[in-house]
Amino acid sequence: MKTKWNDEYWLMLMEVFLKKPIGLKPMYSHDMINLALELHFPPQYLYKKMFRLRQLDTPLIERLWGKYSRNPKLLAKEVNLLRQMNGFNNAEAFYEGVDVTETFEADFKPLPEHNDITPVMLIMALDLYFRLTPNTMVPETPEIVALAKRMGITPHRITEIMDAYMFCDPYLTNKGHADNALLAPCKEIWNKYGNGDPSQLASLAAQLNEYFN
Repeated sequence: MKTKWNDEYWLMLMEVFLKKPIGLKPMYSHDMINLALELHFPPQYLYKKMFRLRQLDTPLIERLWGKYSRNPKLLAKEVNLLRQMNGFNNAEAFYEGVDVTETFEADFKPLPEHNDITPVMLIMALDLYFRLTPNTMVPETPEIVALAKRMGITPHRITEIMDAYMFCDPYLTNKGHADNALLAPCKEIWNKYGNGDPSQLASLAAQLNEYFN
């Protein structure tokens, strides 16, 4: 299913914009990702829409600002009504019988055999992997402790991911051991980001940091 933009979605985007601190939200902020998952629009698309919302570049957007910007309670009421009317409170029923092609959504959903880990967390771990040496990929390393705390998992889980990346790393001869259930998703992330420009990976990880705030 290709979701089309509906003008009513401006209200939902405006609600996120008006959350304190008011203004353009980071692309990967938690609120932006939640809305992206709800509406099935990539966060990059919603970010561009929010930028347009800030610019007041159409008569429609000007009218919406005039009506709702100083009346957040009315906006919240309208957004809640919109969700009820469109079935957002019962997504399974709303999309029943519809072929929804997920793209970015899978990156924010738990792995089948590790429900405490998502692909975006693997991306964050891969960025850290390239900043460490194998002998520092242990639970006591401050960078690992900090990342684990940020993502809400244990340092040991981070080292399990690091072990899987060691298996993927063509420059390592001593591979150690890895969790087979982690190896496949880590290999997928490695193939996508591990062989490219490390500065691009670092930039993406920096943006994804916002999601874990």
